[in-house]
Amino acid sequence: MKVIGAGFGRTGTLSLKHALERLGFGPCYHMAEVAAHPEHVDLWRRAWRGEDPWAEIFAGYAAAVDWPTAAFWPRLMDHYPDALVLLSLRDGASWFKSATDTIFRSMREGLASGNATLQERLLMAKEIIVDGTFGGDLSDREAAIAVYEANVAKVRATVPKARLIEFDARDGWQPLCAALGVPVPDEPYPRVNTTEEFFDRWRRRTDPR
Repeated sequence: MKVIGAGFGRTGTLSLKHALERLGFGPCYHMAEVAAHPEHVDLWRRAWRGEDPWAEIFAGYAAAVDWPTAAFWPRLMDHYPDALVLLSLRDGASWFKSATDTIFRSMREGLASGNATLQERLLMAKEIIVDGTFGGDLSDREAAIAVYEANVAKVRATVPKARLIEFDARDGWQPLCAALGVPVPDEPYPRVNTTEEFFDRWRRRTDPR
């Protein structure tokens, strides 16, 4: 593992996954990988309960961003002492609106659906993200933003400067490539997973037709 993402979902993490893979830090783990590997659901639950199944989860991966990884960055930075910690950033108010319109909404809808496989994955996410990270309440805007900002502050206070990369996707390739010590690609920085794109994918996953 070369790069550990400490930024919450909806801080440009899917674009960052594509960017890291383009730069040679791939494959990069993302919550989307859990859908492709349903056997990982139980591994993440075991991790939340104190086990360290990292070799099984991250086998073959060179980087990891987004949730569930973001909930475990303090343990992962100790487990992978040579890895860089990448803090993806976004204004707290903007992050909350985006998360509410996408992740939080889809979790509510998915948990109420009759899709057993989807529910199993979302119950894991609820345990780690909704209950474990946000205390069970995603509707309290000020409390959720406070949790988001506390995570940013904890990363900055905990991770040694030599290992920490702070990155805002609006800045594009240049600062990310400089921090990773790689050339800037001759192509635009990836811009994927807008709110509209998120729900296009979500509808395809949940539509029974």
